[in-house]
Parts: sequence; C-alpha cells; structure tokens
Amino acid sequence: MIALRALGFSALLVLASSATASSFVATTDTLGGAVMGTSDATSDASSALRDDKIVLAARSDAASFVASQGAIRGVQLQAALDSIRRRVPQAQHASDQVLAEAILAR
Repeated sequence: MIALRALGFSALLVLASSATASSFVATTDTLGGAVMGTSDATSDASSALRDDKIVLAARSDAASFVASQGAIRGVQLQAALDSIRRRVPQAQHASDQVLAEAILAR
C-alpha cells in the first residue's frame, strides 16, 4: 500500500504539468489510469521523494495551504515545493496547489 501511494505521488508529480483537470479529484482520476503504464518512468522520482524529510515535514503547511486556497503559505511548504521542483524536473510546471495536494496524498 505504501509503495502504491508513493508511486501515485510520483506519478502525480511527473504528470502534473500535463494534467488539465480543474479539480484534484479529476486530476487523480486522470493520473490513476496513467500510473499503471508509467511505473518505470516514475520509479526514479518515487525513490527520490519517498523518504524526503523536507516533504514529510511540510504536510501541515500543505494542509493549511490547500484549506486556505493558497492564502496561507508556510516556510516548510515553500522548502518542500522548491525541493520537489529541483529533484523532479517534470514538476517544475506543476502549480503549487497540485504539489501541495500531492504532498497531502502521500
């Protein structure tokens, strides 16, 4: 189950820039089908972020960010977003909202 969540998280990060869904539910539905065929492509991202302490520490800030629709942005969340974008090039074009929701989905 943890591996599936990590894979889903990685797939969300990798494919977030191409997702055109207007809601997180629609985005996860779109990515859910894509996860089945992209395990090789996402394995590097999964291993890079699975135990990332910066991302794990940002969960509370991510929850505040999502709940406030972006009005509340903590320093731990900003550090996690920067870290994710440095480590996963495909995530550079993903919105902060999508990445914050992905952090919470982990």
